[in-house]
Amino acid sequence: MTTKTPRPRGRPRRFDPEEAVATAQRLFHARGYDAVGVADITEALGINPPSFYAAFGSKAGLYARTLGRYTESEGVPLQEILRPGRPVTEALAAVLEEAARRYASDCTKPGSAAGCLALEGARCNDPEAREAARALVAAAQDTIHRFVAATHPELAGQLTDYVVTLMTGLSSMARSGHDLDRLLATARLASIGITQALRD
Repeated sequence: MTTKTPRPRGRPRRFDPEEAVATAQRLFHARGYDAVGVADITEALGINPPSFYAAFGSKAGLYARTLGRYTESEGVPLQEILRPGRPVTEALAAVLEEAARRYASDCTKPGSAAGCLALEGARCNDPEAREAARALVAAAQDTIHRFVAATHPELAGQLTDYVVTLMTGLSSMARSGHDLDRLLATARLASIGITQALRD
C-alpha cells in the first residue's frame, strides 16, 4: 500500500506588473535592450512566456513601460531644474551635472547601472523600442529648447543640440566605465562653452 504526499496548500505567488516592470528596467539598463531576451525576462520574473505576452504584449511593449518608470524615478528631472526665470547658464550647467550624477554607476547600490536608459535605447536594433526611446529623448529636447527659447530664442537650437549631445556623450562614457568624478569634470568643462555662447 502506498500513500501520496499531499501537495502543499496555498496560493501561488501573485504576479505584480509594477514589480515586473522594475525588474525588467534593471535588466535593460544593466545589459542594454538588445542583449536581454524574453527568456531572460521570464526567468527573472518567474513567469512563463504566455503570461509575459498577456501582460505586456511584447518585449518592446515592456520596454516602453520601463521607460515611463525610469523617467519618473531615475531620469534627469528637467522640469524641476529648468524652472522659469532661472538663468540659462546656471540651469543648463545643472542639467549636465545632474546627468553626470545619475548616469554614473553606484557600486554601493545593487543593480545600479551606468548611463541613460533612454539615450542608450535610442540606438537599439528593435525599431519599436528604438522609437519609444527616441520619443522620450525628443520630449527632453523639446523641454530644453522651450526653456532656452524663452530668453534666448536665437540660441535655442544650438544650445539644445549642445546639451543633448553632451548628455549622450556622458551616458556613453559612463557605460564605458568613467566614474562620477570624470563625468562631473566633463560636465563642468562643457558648462564653460554654454557661458561663452551666451556672452557672445
